[in-house]
Amino acid sequence: MLSRQFVREHTEAVRDALALRGTGDVDLDAILELDEEWRELKARGDDLRHQRNEVSSKIGELKQDGKDEEAQDAIERSQELKAEIQEVEQRADDLDEELTERLLEVPNVPQADVPPGEDESDNEEVRRVGFEDGRDLPDDVVPHYDLGEEMEIIDFERGAKVAGGGFYFLKGDGARLEHALMAFMRDIHREQEYTEVFPPIPVTSESMRGTGQLPKFNEDAYRVGGGEHDDYEDDDLWLCPTAEVPVTNMYRDDILLADDLPIKHQAYTPNFRREAGEHGTETRGIVRVHQFNKVELVNFVEPDHSDERLDALVDEAEEVLRRLELPYRVVKLCGGDLTFASAKTFDIEVWAPGDDMDHGPDRGGRWLEVSSASNFESFQARRAGLRYRPERHESAEYLHTLNASGLALPRVMVAILEYYQNDDGTVTVPEALRPYLDGQEVIEGHDPVGESAVGAGEKE
Repeated sequence: MLSRQFVREHTEAVRDALALRGTGDVDLDAILELDEEWRELKARGDDLRHQRNEVSSKIGELKQDGKDEEAQDAIERSQELKAEIQEVEQRADDLDEELTERLLEVPNVPQADVPPGEDESDNEEVRRVGFEDGRDLPDDVVPHYDLGEEMEIIDFERGAKVAGGGFYFLKGDGARLEHALMAFMRDIHREQEYTEVFPPIPVTSESMRGTGQLPKFNEDAYRVGGGEHDDYEDDDLWLCPTAEVPVTNMYRDDILLADDLPIKHQAYTPNFRREAGEHGTETRGIVRVHQFNKVELVNFVEPDHSDERLDALVDEAEEVLRRLELPYRVVKLCGGDLTFASAKTFDIEVWAPGDDMDHGPDRGGRWLEVSSASNFESFQARRAGLRYRPERHESAEYLHTLNASGLALPRVMVAILEYYQNDDGTVTVPEALRPYLDGQEVIEGHDPVGESAVGAGEKE
């Protein structure tokens, strides 16, 4: 979160950030008023303590001089001051708690070089990669959701039967492709000197607040508990929406040393999101689903190095697409499209040619975001108590956090199924991925199971 001093000294920048993100429910003026009253109370408390110390120091002298009546008056005055101090401190503590809660709802302020704009249409394209020597595609590329069902490698109907809409089965080579991509990405990031961690999947509310998922986005997360057993009612757990949450909170309330930094962690996890604000969008296929796998890259760095690290982080995530030889682009997000916690973000968007959505490149298709690389500066660090000492003898300061997907697997799979599709309905396995599939070069699909298999036989 933003510090009180920052909000106080950069009020208009904070007000602009609120306007950009449409967070009209945040009362900035009320925050400033609470902050002013809190500072006045702190000053009043300091003054009262000073007065009480002076009065208390005289009590012994008055008694020694035989001035018992004056000493008793001083004792009574000391007790009055003590009661007043307690009242002032209680009010200051109440204001401190309310201020903290209100500041948790204030978004980060964009960096100065973030483009102005209200939504994704105002984002700036930085570069486009992989179109010069692209593959020759079929005249009509079959969308992944149709192709996946035809090949019997994606099963939406049975996924919905088991878990409801937004869930699916991967079968046969579909499941193998998913596991191959996981291993492929993790190997690349190990080359980039990432230390791999496998975090807990359930996370607490405190962890969700630390990275900014709470309190603003609780409707998008899956809460654990509330079942038929009474013991579940008090569970304070959420299903992991992104490995950013557990990995960032690994060092919550720790004090690291400058020698420890930078810390680079990668983590594969399944992720769970309700997508509560996205009803009616991407209802077909695996582009927007409630459960998906992702490799996350999380960085902890000294403040002076975070902008440089962001550029390197984008390159590290891009490397996956470069080796898969998938066309993609990088865009810098405008202020209005930044996430709640981000000060600056670059999105990496892979090209999927299967749907003519009229917002892809000249050849049709569409862009699918597979990574958002963000610099949160000290925003998450303040919420989670992530600090470091520049030198062992110096006071602890807040470090900077960054993260990026490296990458989100379903959308990479969409791009592979559509971009590497052949005229005969098969899919060529990207060369870099073949060692992870025992040398397999082509995905041909599988025979259907059950009555659908009988139906297919009758048609033949």
